[in-house]
Amino acid sequence: MFKKVLIANRGEIALRIIRACKELEIRTVAIYCEPDATARYVKKADEAYLITPGPLRGYLNIYGIVELAKNVGCDAIHPGYGFLSENFQFAEACTQAGMTFIGPNHRAIKKMGLKDEARKIAQELGIPLLPGTPPLNSLDEAVKYANEIGYPVMIKATAGGGGRGLRICYDEDALRRQIPIAMSEAKKAFGDERIFIEKFLERPHHIEVQVVADKYGNTIHLGERDCSIQRRHQKLIEIAPSLLLTEEIRQQMGEAAKKLAKAVDYDNVGTVEFLVDENLNFYFLEMNTRIQVEHTITEEITGIDLVKTMIKIAAGEPLNIKQEEITLNGHAIQCRINAEDPLNDFLPSTGMVTAYYSPGGFGIRIDGHVTEGYYVPPYYDSLLAKLVAWGRNWDEVVSRMHRALSEYTIRGVKTTIPLYIKIMEDEDFRKGNFSTKYIEEKINQLIYTEEKDPFDLAVVLSAAIVAHSKV
Repeated sequence: MFKKVLIANRGEIALRIIRACKELEIRTVAIYCEPDATARYVKKADEAYLITPGPLRGYLNIYGIVELAKNVGCDAIHPGYGFLSENFQFAEACTQAGMTFIGPNHRAIKKMGLKDEARKIAQELGIPLLPGTPPLNSLDEAVKYANEIGYPVMIKATAGGGGRGLRICYDEDALRRQIPIAMSEAKKAFGDERIFIEKFLERPHHIEVQVVADKYGNTIHLGERDCSIQRRHQKLIEIAPSLLLTEEIRQQMGEAAKKLAKAVDYDNVGTVEFLVDENLNFYFLEMNTRIQVEHTITEEITGIDLVKTMIKIAAGEPLNIKQEEITLNGHAIQCRINAEDPLNDFLPSTGMVTAYYSPGGFGIRIDGHVTEGYYVPPYYDSLLAKLVAWGRNWDEVVSRMHRALSEYTIRGVKTTIPLYIKIMEDEDFRKGNFSTKYIEEKINQLIYTEEKDPFDLAVVLSAAIVAHSKV
């Protein structure tokens, strides 16, 4: 087992990895940029180092991170999610420096990192795909393919991820207008402007299958998560297991995910994503070669610690559980508590957290990094915490999540909490009637009245008292 692990990330996932390492009696090293100097994960790590004076560059500095890890005696690096987690060059640099990358091998990351290459592999394996194209060379070529596929189509960045570089087009005018924008966004986000187009499904479910593979050819899946409730292709609420799938379809998708992982010699935790239509036809979307934000709900229904599993596999331990031993127990929901304003098109909200009261009780879990006094910076993802509820059945978990959300108080910044309360009360959600267009179609029915922040009221009252005393 490893002696010391550097965590090449920040926020709640850094804290999650620190906790897993502590249970395995592994020392941890945190890195931080100036805005995170007083962050909770920095305080909880055994050691912490300022990686750069800038707010963002340090978390993307491959050779700076690797050199630091080597200099402070680390024998492994965990990338978390986002930042460098799916960068095959980072994984390769770790190996070349004599350290273990806690994730899949760099060859598997590279194979699955380009969406067009991943589609080719899936096609060769006979896994269903939506009609799509190779990387495009011109607007006229894109128009030709779109006419063959049939509108609507989705423009996608070849090296894309995280919902960036995506554009839906319902006609040729939109396609010609959106392609340059998508290419520019892809170039800025991924350093690769190549794009392709794919048939767009209007109201699918976004279903992902959790796979786990060791270094000895053993591969299993841990069921699926339904991630359909999204805004701008970014997930908000995740559910496990799906309410949509039959046991037969679940097994088919699980086997397809395992087949794909084996084909690229995958050797850690990863996720294979699919779109599923109303007739339960499923289509390969992409593979995420890292831990997912929503891994928590798979842990809740399987009892398997995925972060500890990542570490053990990277250290050379074989899987100690077989496919037939996996059981899915109950239901789980994760709500991403984001610093955003749902009433203003989910605009990010920054500032000081003036009050923080978290919920608790049976079946409730919080993975977060926020406390009272924390300053939400403008440089990073808006995720503050992940609220997770478990229940024996769907009705119980929805009621439990509703209760927990009602207890959750974060003041000083706007959050998605009140929106989620409305969603838990929504009849369609409770019946499982939702798709990837749920938020878009329902947002006007999910309007809520904002509670006044007592801190703001106190400031107003204090100012009024001062003004009155001067009269």
